Amino acid sequence: MDGRPALSDGTRLREAWEGLASAPEYRVIRGPETGLVMVRARAGNTGRRFNLGEMTVTRCTVGLTGGIMGHAWIAGIRPEHAKLAALFDALMQIPHRSEEIGVTLIEPLLRDRSEHLARRTGEVWPSKVDFFTLVRGED
Repeated sequence: MDGRPALSDGTRLREAWEGLASAPEYRVIRGPETGLVMVRARAGNTGRRFNLGEMTVTRCTVGLTGGIMGHAWIAGIRPEHAKLAALFDALMQIPHRSEEIGVTLIEPLLRDRSEHLARRTGEVWPSKVDFFTLVRGED
């Protein structure tokens, strides 16, 4: 899966789960459990990596009947969201369920994300500052 359920609102996942024609049987393999991960960064996206700090995440792994496993890591302390994202990750691995979920959940999430990013770009762009260096003619 490409991470869309992990980036979505947990309420949308709950609604999509409740709206499924037939919810599969599953068991929780691991979690949901919350912990910390180290976030690493690069200065200017080209320099050496450094530890930026720790981030709270919730992870979950579920297993469907038939051996299909679903995994999710969610930013923050959101156990229900992590479990639902893992369930949809597992369902997306079943060909006939993947198409249904793509139309009913993934495509609307993609549209919402695109609209959100466009809105944020419109809010941030007016505050853009261009830095430049003037060359003085003192040669």
